[in-house]
Parts: sequence; structure tokens; C-alpha cells
Amino acid sequence: MITIKALVDGGKATPAPPLGPSLAPTKVNVGQVIAAINEKTKEFAGMQVPVTIKIDPSTKEFEITVGSPSVAALIKKELKLEKLSKAPFKVFEKDGVTEEFKESLTFDQIVKIAKMKQDDLKTEDLKKAVKQVVSSCVSSGVYIDSKTPKEILKEINQGKLDEKIK
Repeated sequence: MITIKALVDGGKATPAPPLGPSLAPTKVNVGQVIAAINEKTKEFAGMQVPVTIKIDPSTKEFEITVGSPSVAALIKKELKLEKLSKAPFKVFEKDGVTEEFKESLTFDQIVKIAKMKQDDLKTEDLKKAVKQVVSSCVSSGVYIDSKTPKEILKEINQGKLDEKIK
């Protein structure tokens, strides 16, 4: 069994690198594999998705497993953004104008992302998964309900948001 792992654009995989050169030596029908990957990842359009392709070299049969996008990719999708802040919570100057990255998610969106990623976050406890997603917002400069993620983490630790985490 040959295993190939790659990160592809959801629904837009191509035979170009990294997939084509990895698949070619296995002698599978590259077009079929790409079509199957695109079919399985189409709901993740606009996001990078990890895929694992297992190929039986003797029969040329293949199996595709799709992982879930990263927490950052899900945050970007919820915010409908191309990029997150590179300088979290810092004011910066652009073309002589002082700006601040002021994107904000709702707490409900945070819980939704935590539920989607809970298996990958390796915790049975949804509250812990929510805290991990909130922590990702710290490094991305994303506010939650117009508060900093650190303020939200304090509220979670104090039990103020337990009702919303279900």
C-alpha cells in the first residue's frame, strides 16, 4: 500500500505539483484520482484541505481520506477573508493611514468551529475545544463579539459562557 499526503485547494485539485508528480510513479489514473479528490473536497471550496490517498499498487485501486481544514482556515471562511492579520491587535500604517485589523466572530461561530474540529483537537470536552479555537483567534488578531480573545478566555474560565457551549 502506497500512501500520499497532500494539502489541496478544496474542489480545485490539479495534476500539477504536489499531486501529479506524487501520483505518476504509482501508475494510477491521475485524472480519476484528481476528480475523486475534487468531488470529496468541494464543500471546502476556498480552503486548503489535507487529503490522504492510499493506493494498492497491484490493483491500482485507491482510497481517499479527507481531513478537515485548519482552525485558521475555518476562521477565514467564517469571516469571508483571504488572509488573517500578521500583526495581531496592533495598529499599523498603510498608505499614510493608521489602521487596525478589526475583524470579529460571534461566540456562536467559535462554538461551530470547535464542533467541526473537535476530533482533530483531540478532546472530548467541547469547552476545551472552544478554548483552543479562541486561542487561535489570539494569534490571528480576530476579536470575538468585539472583545479580545483573552477577555473571552477569562469569561469561559469564569463559567460565564457555559450556557452557550453545548
